[in-house]
Amino acid sequence: MTLGYPTSYAGKRRGASRLLDRDSSLRRMDWILLGSAIGLSLLGAVLVWSATRPRMIDAGLDPQSYLKKHLLNLAIGLVLGAMVALLDYRSLRAYAPVVYVASVLGLVAVLSPLGSTINGSHSWIVLPAGFSIQPSEFAKVALCVALPMILSERRDQETEPGMSDVLLALAAVAVPVGLIMLQPDLGTTIVIGALTLGILAVSGTPTKWLVGLIAAGAVAAGVAISVGVLDEYQVNRFAAFANPELDPRGVGYNTSQARIAIGSGGVSGTGLFEGTQTNGKFVPEQQTDFIFTVAGEELGFLGGAGLIVLLGLVLWRGTRIAMRAPDLFGTLVATGVVCWFTFQAFENVGMTLGIMPVTGVPLPFVSYGGSSMFANMMAVGLLMNVHLGTYDR
Repeated sequence: MTLGYPTSYAGKRRGASRLLDRDSSLRRMDWILLGSAIGLSLLGAVLVWSATRPRMIDAGLDPQSYLKKHLLNLAIGLVLGAMVALLDYRSLRAYAPVVYVASVLGLVAVLSPLGSTINGSHSWIVLPAGFSIQPSEFAKVALCVALPMILSERRDQETEPGMSDVLLALAAVAVPVGLIMLQPDLGTTIVIGALTLGILAVSGTPTKWLVGLIAAGAVAAGVAISVGVLDEYQVNRFAAFANPELDPRGVGYNTSQARIAIGSGGVSGTGLFEGTQTNGKFVPEQQTDFIFTVAGEELGFLGGAGLIVLLGLVLWRGTRIAMRAPDLFGTLVATGVVCWFTFQAFENVGMTLGIMPVTGVPLPFVSYGGSSMFANMMAVGLLMNVHLGTYDR
């Protein structure tokens, strides 16, 4: 008689065997992807250290406090990413509903008495010992597996996704987006919209439907502004983007100071810890939303370009993984992650340069923030899982 293992246990055994096998996951991993992500995170640690050091010194606190926390977040993120990467590829689709429901419950918890308001957005759950979690970051991860699960079913049978599939996918997006807008968190909503459009486009959704969705999104944005869904400061940010000279000491202050910081860096920068804008604490939220200004000022054009090259390597490897995925589900998972990183990086860097409105999204891997780092590394884990799945066919 042959003894069997429970499905979950068998999945763990297969995941472990992928790591320990002679031709193991360690040999097959996409080291360029992983190295680029870690390189960005380590560069981010130095930039976060530089951005927070003057403030911590003035307050009489440990000047390396944020550096240590960023490195701790990176270590935890790598563990979470490894867990996702080594999950049996065939189980990834099965876990999608569980991950989706967990993310929605987290967003609901934010709107309950458990939620806290930080920097004008009610998006956080504060835990003991000073830790906090932003569930909206994990909603991106959840949608990167939930939407592919929905949209790949019919295509697995060699038919295009029908109206019912697209509507079901949009309904799956609408639930977390609705909860996120109640916080309100406009930046995360826009990022989710970008990854959703990317997944729908690659799944074979007709172009006219995509155009209709974009138009509907524009109308919804106008309605949200007119009925007061967005807070006044969020509306003012768009006004300042449309007119950069509007209230330079108020809503336009962040972007004007950001451009001054980047412009003062020149080609090679002022030198690490030597930025006058950074040391003078002129740029608000510099360790999170405006972290690119530290690179631009202290490392100059060359340092900022190097950071963008590392981001480009992550996107290139993600696109390559999407093109070589073992099935449509894997292709859509990788597509979602690439669209997420692409738009969020463009938005973050763009708002520091004044070519995009300020929406409060962090720069992937670089900005300070535990939830963002955890979600980013889990997304890299998804890419690695799809990559390793090509060897399991």
